[in-house]
Amino acid sequence: MEQNSQDGAARRDTGSATWRAGIRRAIRTAGRPGPWKRGRVLAALALLLGLLLLLHAQITDRGGLGSLVETFLPWWGLFIPVLLAAALWRRSASAVVALLLPVGVWLSLFGPLLTDKSHAGSDLTVVSHNVGADNPDPAGTARDLAASQADVLALEEITPQAQGAYEKELAKAYPHHTVRGTVGLWSKLPLSGIRTVDVAMQGMVGPLAEHLSAEEKKATPRALRATVATRQGPLAVYVAHLGSVRVNPRTGFVTSQRDDGAQALAKAIGAEDNKRVVLLGDLNGTLDDRAFAGITSHLRSAQDAAGDGFGLSWPAKFPMARIDHVLVRGVQPDSSWVLPATGSDHRPVAAGITV
Repeated sequence: MEQNSQDGAARRDTGSATWRAGIRRAIRTAGRPGPWKRGRVLAALALLLGLLLLLHAQITDRGGLGSLVETFLPWWGLFIPVLLAAALWRRSASAVVALLLPVGVWLSLFGPLLTDKSHAGSDLTVVSHNVGADNPDPAGTARDLAASQADVLALEEITPQAQGAYEKELAKAYPHHTVRGTVGLWSKLPLSGIRTVDVAMQGMVGPLAEHLSAEEKKATPRALRATVATRQGPLAVYVAHLGSVRVNPRTGFVTSQRDDGAQALAKAIGAEDNKRVVLLGDLNGTLDDRAFAGITSHLRSAQDAAGDGFGLSWPAKFPMARIDHVLVRGVQPDSSWVLPATGSDHRPVAAGITV
């Protein structure tokens, strides 16, 4: 009898302990945030990223902040997989849903660049290359460019010391050429109407400046315009090397010289009488940058229209931005691509066009 009483008490105690443990588990479960409440910080970061991509044009350009953000705008997309991995680890439904905003905006901005829009057939191949003031082998660079079989070849950042090497190596393939200051144009077709274009360079800075005297820095042209005589009629070709940008701890991302040059170049192109225009050059910025709105109102990018991918050109060892461009008006871009690296810190860019 006593044994039965003890067994009953033990069962009651066991049942009571199980009941209490169940209550504690229920309380702990109820106290845990659900999948929609977890990862609120991640969700906020995802929304901020989406808003940055969506409203980048509204970011202040004080200290060059807006230009800096826009220069590397596609790379902000790298935060998307990082935030997604963190959201999945936290099992946060709210963060995953919030990521739909940056994903959608990034794809709307850059998705078209991920497809190959090139097609065969073109009248002319044009190439632009910032050959680099510190290029240790200008002759080798010239031979590489000649091997591209471009019909029209634009060079930027030509130093007085290297100019002879380019002219010598390119003479056989290109019977027509002109050099104005630090930019030059070589062509298999006749050139005419050659003139300097003012791109508002008031004192030169950057690697090229080290190769020039004080007077040369002030007076050396950085852009030219010429007419190329194609079978289909005259083609206006501009070659430009806009001012460098600098990152300064006190003043931020300094772009004033480049921005002034972009405005001057846009004005010159806007006044161009020829309906068919090609701009080749190093603009020291990507076309996402608001500084080039004046230029892109007159011209469109061959890479955007007929390229495959982003066409990144700088720096040559690990390209992160397309600051070297082929822009056109009144002609049809058929293809656009980046050539292999030379001795320069930029990669050459090329495009096939139908005039």
